[in-house]
This record gives sequence, C-alpha cells and structure tokens, in this order.
Amino acid sequence: MNSINTTKLQDLFTNDWKNVLLPLSLNAFWDSLNTILQVEIDKYIIYPPIEKIFNAFNLCSFHETKVVIIGQDPYHQKGQAEGLSFSVAEGVAFPPSLKNIFKEIDLEYNQINFRPSGSLVNWAKQGVLLLNACLTVRESEPNSHVNLGWQELTKNAVQVLSDRKENLVFLLWGNFAHKFENLIDAQKHLIIKTAHPSPLGANKGGWFGSNCFKNANEYLEKNNINPIDWNI
Repeated sequence: MNSINTTKLQDLFTNDWKNVLLPLSLNAFWDSLNTILQVEIDKYIIYPPIEKIFNAFNLCSFHETKVVIIGQDPYHQKGQAEGLSFSVAEGVAFPPSLKNIFKEIDLEYNQINFRPSGSLVNWAKQGVLLLNACLTVRESEPNSHVNLGWQELTKNAVQVLSDRKENLVFLLWGNFAHKFENLIDAQKHLIIKTAHPSPLGANKGGWFGSNCFKNANEYLEKNNINPIDWNI
C-alpha cells in the first residue's frame, strides 16, 4: 500500500460522494484519519490498496445508488480486497460468504450459473453500493481497524442516503449489518434483513430461501427504477 503522506484520503473520491460526504465530517476527522492510517501503513500491510479504499463510492455514485449492501471490513489476505463488500478481485478463489451469495441467487432464479469471477464490480456499476463499515484492515487481522474512525464516515453515508434519497433498498445481512437499521427511514426505503451469508449464519437458516435479491428488484420495479441484474 502506498504512502498517504502526499495524497490525502479525501482526495481519493472521484465523483459526487466527495461533495456529499466531506461536509459531514470536520477537518479534524480527516486529519486524524490520515495520520492514524499512515502510522498503520508504516507498521503493517494494509488492504485494500490505497487507490481502492473508496472503490464502493467511486464505482457507485450517490446519484446512481439504488441498493446498499453493508459488510463489516475488507478481506484480509493478499490480493482479495478490492474495496467492495463481499467482492474479491479477478482470479481470486470465492470466499464462503460469496459462494453462498451466488447460491442464493441461483436458488431464487432457478438456475445454475457458472461465474468465472467473484468480482462484484458490475453490481456496483448498476447502482449497488457495496459498503464495508470499515474501509481498511491489517493483513491477516480481521476487524483490526474497527476503531480507526471509519464508521463515522460510513454511518454518515448510510444516514445521508436515507435522508436525501427515496425508494432505496438496504440489504442488511447478519447482526452486524442489522445495527445500521436505526439510521434508515423505513417509510421511504425498503429494509431487507436476513441472516449473514457466511456458513456460520446461512446454515442456521434465514439466508437460503430469503429471496432478498428478487424482493429487492420487485421493489425497485414497483417504484419505476431499473432492477439489478444479479447474474453479472
């Protein structure tokens, strides 16, 4: 991961999210986050690469967001994380949660679909905000950046989406994501809560057969919004 001494984190936004999010956080927030993350970079291997930290935002603008999927933190092994929750880079083996996500899609659409890649970039480009609550992590240390300050930013993102937009779908998978429910106006948006797609969560029930992908699209179509093609 490159140094951020010459590149401020807030300068990595490439679209309208910069104007939406930066006014919500004081300069002191960004100064602190830049400083703390630089210390982490100097001592540890951090994922994802700095240029992909805001991939979720940069690939899915505020204006184009239709669906929000909230994860916890990035994958923590080399080559996996690409700045999108549950997504892995091209050529990387599918983690168990991602396998179960694809199994549920196939179950809902009565299909068996071969997927050569676990990258969800095409979802993001259709308006799916694949947002991790924490945007960085140390190598081999899950949740190591849970107290770094990222959640102030990501909670602001969820709150502002709820406040300023209408007819979004929030897919909250598992107990961690369920904690974001109180930030969302259920009168304006659809909240779909399920078990987590990890084997630990999915195998207890509440994931397979949830129809969360079909239900999301039905809501979008009902509100004259183009649905998501979950199969690409």
